[in-house]
Amino acid sequence: MNIFILLFNDFRKLDVFGEIPEFTLHYCSLTGGIIHSSHQVPVMTTMLPSVLPDSSVLFIPWGMGTRLLVNDKVFIRLLTQTIPQASYCLTVCTGSALIAKTGLLDGKKATSNKKAWSWVTSINSEVDWQHCARWCVEDGLYTSSGVSAGIDMALGFVADLYGKERAILIANLMEYVWNDDYDHDPFCKS
Repeated sequence: MNIFILLFNDFRKLDVFGEIPEFTLHYCSLTGGIIHSSHQVPVMTTMLPSVLPDSSVLFIPWGMGTRLLVNDKVFIRLLTQTIPQASYCLTVCTGSALIAKTGLLDGKKATSNKKAWSWVTSINSEVDWQHCARWCVEDGLYTSSGVSAGIDMALGFVADLYGKERAILIANLMEYVWNDDYDHDPFCKS
């Protein structure tokens, strides 16, 4: 399975580096070339293909760059065209604001980071925003709240594709305590 990780300046590198043998990672950006993380780590990217191969995943991290890109008409148009080509689209934290801006989350459950909640939810009131959720899944669109929730979501994605036992094995290899209940959000203050 191909995973296209769409990077932009000021992305958070913690979200995007990892591996599972069945996945081929492609680091992409709108135009290709070097993209810098929020800590100025340069990553060489290729241009996001105009047509994704079958069984592709589009992964969108968070970072302060989302606040600029949400108003970038070219970028949002690209997302609007690319997301439906992917079998799945996964976002971490404020990455959900970018999908919300496309309108592809209208009427669907989604979540984002609590620290950026007001900003993200102001992007599109047609989204069924879930404040108390580690992650949400609807129609192949996965959104997570914070960074650790992104790990929980990624393990949930692996469980959805390959079974819970595989996700548990990966969590154990990382020595990570997986919160496998997307509704159990200890950071939510109702």
